[in-house]
Amino acid sequence: MSRHNLHARLAGEQVETLMYGLYLTQHEQLADTHSAIFHDQPNCNSWEVYKGVLADKSRAVFNGKVFVEPIAQKTDAKQTNRNLLLSDQAKVDTKPQLEIFADDVKCTHGATVGRLNEQQRYYLQTRGIGGRTAQELLIWAFAAEVLTEVTIPAVRNGIERIVRDRLEEMLG
Repeated sequence: MSRHNLHARLAGEQVETLMYGLYLTQHEQLADTHSAIFHDQPNCNSWEVYKGVLADKSRAVFNGKVFVEPIAQKTDAKQTNRNLLLSDQAKVDTKPQLEIFADDVKCTHGATVGRLNEQQRYYLQTRGIGGRTAQELLIWAFAAEVLTEVTIPAVRNGIERIVRDRLEEMLG
């Protein structure tokens, strides 16, 4: 089990926070993520993207909240949780939430839970890419949005290596 509690308070004007997360679960593992972003001042931005790849009987919970105070006009907040299920027994409970008390804001939130696109896999296979490799490529493309946000090359390379190893283990 992993649990992450992330809180960010945007207490000054023109403050920005970026939160990206990726969880890869298998067996009976649980990834439990709770976040809260508080927009306390005007002209602040927050961008939150969490993605999950779940195999076997694993589970994930995403509970994210964005609070926008009345004074926090011109807030721009985006919150997204996307999940890819590799098994019929994998489960996700996702609850992105907005509490907005200002009227001049741009705030969005959303969540998706789905499976690999069989048409995309078929397309890759008709181009000579084997089934397992096609699956790996599609999962890697799904995770790439988070991985590319790591701007320090040595850190990104280390994380990519961990993700590759974990995906290989998950796909057996």
